Amino acid sequence: MKRVLQYSFLTAFLVFSTVLSLNAQPHAGEQNTGAVTGDRIGGGAGAPVGSGTLLLLGLAGLYGGKKVYRVRKGLET
Repeated sequence: MKRVLQYSFLTAFLVFSTVLSLNAQPHAGEQNTGAVTGDRIGGGAGAPVGSGTLLLLGLAGLYGGKKVYRVRKGLET
């Protein structure tokens, strides 16, 4: 039961930290609400990091699942 709670808290932390970090930066081309005006440094659009991050998280999850499956399979024999 203790492990279930640990994994639950870890999963909740990872989900909420991802959601909160995505809200931290404004979209490319939008103005901040501060007193400073003007374009962003460089003037170009931002890099599409979101889809790459989700891809890497998905692959890491699959890799971790494979490792857990192999450990469980080894314990059953």
